[in-house]
Amino acid sequence: MNSSSAPATEVIGRLKAEYPDARTELNWTNPLELLVATMLSAQTTDVRVNGVTESLFAKYRTAEDYAGAPPGELEEDIRPTGFYRNKARSLRGMARALVDEHEGEVPRTMQELVALPGVGRKTANVVLGNAFGMDEGIVVDTHVRRVSGRLGLTQSEDPAKIEQDLMKVVPEEDWTIFSHLLIFHGRRTCRARKPDCPSCIINDICPSAHKYKT
Repeated sequence: MNSSSAPATEVIGRLKAEYPDARTELNWTNPLELLVATMLSAQTTDVRVNGVTESLFAKYRTAEDYAGAPPGELEEDIRPTGFYRNKARSLRGMARALVDEHEGEVPRTMQELVALPGVGRKTANVVLGNAFGMDEGIVVDTHVRRVSGRLGLTQSEDPAKIEQDLMKVVPEEDWTIFSHLLIFHGRRTCRARKPDCPSCIINDICPSAHKYKT
């Protein structure tokens, strides 16, 4: 963290008070559902994913169900999330790996998760932090990247480097909630095109606030 950055602990404290219900906005009831929903959420909205998974989770209840799904049928089931052919291929590959290598269960380590087809570090962080309560890293999505940059907590645009920058200044026990807090704040106040700096609860410690005040 440099002299032109907001103190991470102060940011976390204020955002926790502002968003006491901060959590993933994807709907899920078990680790497999969270893994599937997170994979589907790439380049689309949580709202659209939740609209698809309501019926998807009723139809596909186990890794075996996804692994054995006819490709065309699964593609149609997830079509509204976009990139449905690639996503269906990744889901079937991920599920097959779960069946073949993990007895159909979602593994609980970063190394095993990122070895699954279609699963990167961001998705693994979501599953570990939310399904298993393990703070292995920090999820860096478009909101986290934008807000952390505006707060001066990172100077990078690369998600991997941003995560490393944030892990140095955010207490480890807050790694999972930190992402939720920045995502909530990014969706509600620190929006991409027109951030609402005058109403922002951290505008007095944000080095970028003066750029957007009207």
